[in-house]
Amino acid sequence: MLHQPRTHEPPPDLQPVRRALLSVSDKNGLVPFAHRLVRLGIELVSTGGTARALRKAGLTVRDVSELTGFPEILDGRVKTLHPAIHGGLLARRNVPDDLDQLQQHGIAPIDLVVVTLYPFEQAIAQKPEDEALAAENIDIGGPTLIRAAAKNFFFTAVVVDPSDYDAVAEELEKHEGHLTLATRRRLAQKAFARTAAYDRAIAAYLEDRLHPSPSEPLPSRLLIDLPRVQILRYGENPHQQAALYGQPERFFRQLHGKALSFNNLLDLSAALRLIDEFREADPTCAILKHTNPCGVATAETLAEAYARAFATDRRSPFGGIVVVNRPLDRDTAEAIDQVFTEVIIAPDFDEGVLAFLQKKANRRIIQQLRPVRETLDIRTAVGGLLVQEPDSALPPLEELRATWQVVTRRAPTEAEWRDLDFAWRVVKHVKSNAIVYVRNRATLGIGAGQMSRVDASEIAVLKGKREGHDFTGSVVASDAFFPFADGLLAAVESGARAVIQPGGSIRDKEVIQAADDHNVAMVFTGTRHFRH
Repeated sequence: MLHQPRTHEPPPDLQPVRRALLSVSDKNGLVPFAHRLVRLGIELVSTGGTARALRKAGLTVRDVSELTGFPEILDGRVKTLHPAIHGGLLARRNVPDDLDQLQQHGIAPIDLVVVTLYPFEQAIAQKPEDEALAAENIDIGGPTLIRAAAKNFFFTAVVVDPSDYDAVAEELEKHEGHLTLATRRRLAQKAFARTAAYDRAIAAYLEDRLHPSPSEPLPSRLLIDLPRVQILRYGENPHQQAALYGQPERFFRQLHGKALSFNNLLDLSAALRLIDEFREADPTCAILKHTNPCGVATAETLAEAYARAFATDRRSPFGGIVVVNRPLDRDTAEAIDQVFTEVIIAPDFDEGVLAFLQKKANRRIIQQLRPVRETLDIRTAVGGLLVQEPDSALPPLEELRATWQVVTRRAPTEAEWRDLDFAWRVVKHVKSNAIVYVRNRATLGIGAGQMSRVDASEIAVLKGKREGHDFTGSVVASDAFFPFADGLLAAVESGARAVIQPGGSIRDKEVIQAADDHNVAMVFTGTRHFRH
């Protein structure tokens, strides 16, 4: 049965704040905020460490135990869970019976609650294996205070984020100790969002502890809570609204240029995942367009790597993204500057390089802060979300060779092994069906997103030959198995001398025989890298 309101009298827009309860784990900004409250004649009530911090700053504070008539117990686990506190929070100021009951029991209204919760998220981030530490950092009284005050937002205000201190204090000062209903409603929304996120974090942590086995890596219930960090001008197309949610600042920061667009962010994400395949490699450069690499190369210098990557396909890089795995030097920056490039990404920049690149106002310059480490790959589907483990960056070639299988009479040469490894790292970042030709750790041709694997191969060769590349002695990577020998024969006719593919087709014997007939080395990885 629904609970009906005791009165339909509208709540006042301006509600006085005479008493504030402060109990915070995060004490940043607390003392200046409390001083502003006191100057407005607001009485402070507090608990434990918060009360000590306020008294140390010279402020007069009443202990919660004075209001409850009961001491804090169980190492502070129980201190605010009392009718003297929650009666003061939940009383409806426009319901006479509520006010009579407060007076009957000697309870004073509490008009403002300031709470930051125990740092559960930080505790599990630092020591996820320590369940005792995690349990100790689950706040009980704090969420209860927050929810009580937020429920009664018609009369009570609640602050859960120190970034709101200034705005709340300014409004109190502007209205002589009163807060507007609009502000109380906004603070209540933020408060419920915070407790919801907090509970989700706890539930997700316990879910992980219930399923520590790799055989059951995905949660039984997906709990997502991400802050909106940027409203974008539009989505993939101008008629679509869009926003960015999450914590992108953990992985990159923008140093220059216009705000990143929806499509910039998709391309940037693809670029970061691709370059992570080469974090320990020699200087490597990748050029991407519409999330697909159009050229990738490794060389002795970044400038040479950029030149070789650009040579793969000289048409496509216009308006694309360039990403490198080394601090960007002046020679490479000057080469990139010759072509209109939307986004440049590097882990750092040599002296003077950033200033040089910033001469073009609209160019986005991004610093990668850390490797991409994702726990889940999440995409939308009609009616829900598709969730999978990420297709993480590959380990070093030495480890891979222990799991890969040479299935032809001829094994790859050492030079071919290096190129096969390079091609395999690139092809897993090309839209399926994907074919990549490589020689001397540089792409010669890339075929992406075709319905036929033979078509992908033909497009890769067509584009490469248009740029004057000779495919003789190259290697070829296919993101999935060749279902027929025709795909392999097309690669052989183009000049490929070694092939890497997952294997697993019912016609593998035919494909292997075709490779042997042409003295081509072929490696089965046993792992597919579809990218839809």
